[in-house]
Amino acid sequence: MSDKSDARSRRTAALATPANFQSNAITALSGALNMLLADIYALYLKTKNFHWHMSGPHFRDYHLLLDEQADQIFAISDPIAERVRKIGGTTIRSIGQISRLQRVLDNDAEYVTPLDMLAELRDDNRDLAGRMRETHELCEEHGDIATASLLEVWVDEAERRSWFLFEACRRTESAGS
Repeated sequence: MSDKSDARSRRTAALATPANFQSNAITALSGALNMLLADIYALYLKTKNFHWHMSGPHFRDYHLLLDEQADQIFAISDPIAERVRKIGGTTIRSIGQISRLQRVLDNDAEYVTPLDMLAELRDDNRDLAGRMRETHELCEEHGDIATASLLEVWVDEAERRSWFLFEACRRTESAGS
């Protein structure tokens, strides 16, 4: 019987990661990072959605661009979640929690034009960079230099994605204009 009671107690034991942060800092930082993580998953899925449903004369270029961007977005999901755990918090556990926390709007439209897809993702990446900057400020406020350092790289990546999408959306100018 002791094996069963040990198993039960382990299932209900709180996650208690040792951290050098005050409880208010853990709450604030993990809350902000979990919202970023929800945005990352929402933006990843939206980018893949548009990648899968891309069409038109620039299909190949846009399809490959969005696949590359989706991979880059997904690649930061695990480091964000691990930072939450390292600072002593808990991270998202379900699609439902993602949907409650995400600020990136879903796009369930049956058809979206290629340029509208690119413009929407451009704006989403620009907004994500802004939210990352806000989280960076919170990290500075609480002395979380490790997360702040990661965010600096991720802001640059989001700005690069936004820039590439902006350039892909530009209409070509006629030679006479």
